[in-house]
Amino acid sequence: MLKKLAQTTISIINKVKRLIGLGPRQTGNKLIITVEKLEKRVALLENGVLEEYNVERTNERNIVGSIFKGRVRNIEQGLKAMFVDIGYEKNAFLHFWDALPAALDAGVEEVERTNKKQKQRITSKDIPSIYPVGSEVLVQVTKGPISTKGPRITTNISLAGRFLVLMPFSDQCGISRKIENPKERERLRKILRELSVPEGMGVIIRTVGEGQKARYFIRDIAYLVEQWRSIEAQMKEKKGTACVFQEPDLVERTVRDFLTDEIEEVVCDDEHSVKRMQEMVGQVSKRSVSRITHYREPVPIFERYGIQKQIEDAFHRQVWLKCGGYIVIDETEALVAVDVNTGRNKGARDVEKTIFQTNMEAVDEIARQLRLRNIGGLIIGDFIDMKSRKDQQAVYQRMKDCLRRDKAKTHVLPISPLGLMEMTRQRAQESISGSVFQPCPYCNGRGKVKSPMSMSVEIQRGLHRVMKYYVNIHEIRIQLHPHVLDRLRKEDEELLVEIERKYAGKLTFRPDPTYHHERFSLHDANTGAELKIV
Repeated sequence: MLKKLAQTTISIINKVKRLIGLGPRQTGNKLIITVEKLEKRVALLENGVLEEYNVERTNERNIVGSIFKGRVRNIEQGLKAMFVDIGYEKNAFLHFWDALPAALDAGVEEVERTNKKQKQRITSKDIPSIYPVGSEVLVQVTKGPISTKGPRITTNISLAGRFLVLMPFSDQCGISRKIENPKERERLRKILRELSVPEGMGVIIRTVGEGQKARYFIRDIAYLVEQWRSIEAQMKEKKGTACVFQEPDLVERTVRDFLTDEIEEVVCDDEHSVKRMQEMVGQVSKRSVSRITHYREPVPIFERYGIQKQIEDAFHRQVWLKCGGYIVIDETEALVAVDVNTGRNKGARDVEKTIFQTNMEAVDEIARQLRLRNIGGLIIGDFIDMKSRKDQQAVYQRMKDCLRRDKAKTHVLPISPLGLMEMTRQRAQESISGSVFQPCPYCNGRGKVKSPMSMSVEIQRGLHRVMKYYVNIHEIRIQLHPHVLDRLRKEDEELLVEIERKYAGKLTFRPDPTYHHERFSLHDANTGAELKIV
């Protein structure tokens, strides 16, 4: 009886803990998906730690990967580019080398296009005749609109499936470079040779295809070819600029790109999305359907799995490391600076060991932050100076290893003599902070406002100019923010008294908490008219 009562009590306690988000630490890899009216969010947890985070809002649908029927609006020979209308506010940017389906190297202006009948040489000078102004062209978005820039597009169309990528305009076939096992690569080559790929088209086996059976690839290629035939039909049917293929939404993309054998469970709080994912996965593997579950508990799913707290901690400008050090991340439009500091990690007697430990932890966190925040462009990491070349090489190698799991293309250089590590990361769309936050209307994005001392200097300067100009006005009222007034009363009172004596005037103050810290106004105390500083 007592034993049964104890078991019941423990069961109740565990249930309460789950409801309030205090359950046992999550183990294994999980995909957590929450669907709300205005946005969808996806988080990848590895042993309870947030490793990937994506947000998509209903009014900001991701267009990267979508295919459009566009129209050439103008050609800029100086930029070696043309601007194509794809139905968006800003015309899309199409570089000449992206307008050549056979162009593989972005640094080459002349490309050899080979077909079975003849070898044709096409240069950038031929582009205006191939794509004259007003001509229709089928393009795919490779980079979404960022800030004031329009989308970037290419004519090198590719369709991503579960295990394959179909390239309708290229007859090349290949295997993802991330599959390194020679035996596995040879097995996949045999499967490639047996696939019935339409003439003139090519395919690439994705990384998730490693270890998969041939029937999955056969099913994938049939689906992708059918999808391409549908795109061709829409290209002929639709008139003017139009979208002929919409890249799947965040939920479908997540299942397609992330649901591998390493993912133990997919948990979603929206019943409709769960059914949609199960149908999608069931077409490829019926066994994987059981891994997708519907979350029904009253506690919000991101709080239940401890994700919300991790998001709030991760998106601060200053991010703490386990060793006591920290990194500081500053984003600009084209460059991201990451500064590494020892912080509270004073370490033991061996200073070099402390510095090396901090830098190694910083590498792990930097790679994680790049994925979480979806940071792209040029990234500069300012690491703590290390005297040992061996330690520098170890930090560099650790960064390369950490970036291998990143789905975005990355390139990293060794640590320079100045202790800087330069890297680039593919920037296909706005970073998370760029889409979630907006510039502060108070400081206009500076992140700082003028100090009370600076404002005191400006006010005194304004008083001198006004009292010299308006010689008939002897009583002036200053309206300003209360914090600035505190400075004037406590530290600069004598300076204000000197101004009154010099101009035989009288100064009165009116604090206004609605005033901006950097704003003040001078008025005639008798008429209330504002006195302009000339």
